[in-house]
Amino acid sequence: MSNRYTASINSALCNFDQLPDSANVRLPTVMGLYGISAATVWRQVKAGIIPSPRKLTPRTTAWSVKDLRQVLDKS
Repeated sequence: MSNRYTASINSALCNFDQLPDSANVRLPTVMGLYGISAATVWRQVKAGIIPSPRKLTPRTTAWSVKDLRQVLDKS
């Protein structure tokens, strides 16, 4: 991963509480929030533990910050 990409992930994780509910985050941020691997994120999405992501474009998938907060608040 490039340093610029890593910096944006770290920024999203550090500032997750300040992100608006309308924001979207990508897979590396979800991995960091839950402290799990990409494969485990997808297994938990399939099991209904983590909310399903949205397809923003044919090659871009992202999770709603609002949906993630609702699930994290329940845990």
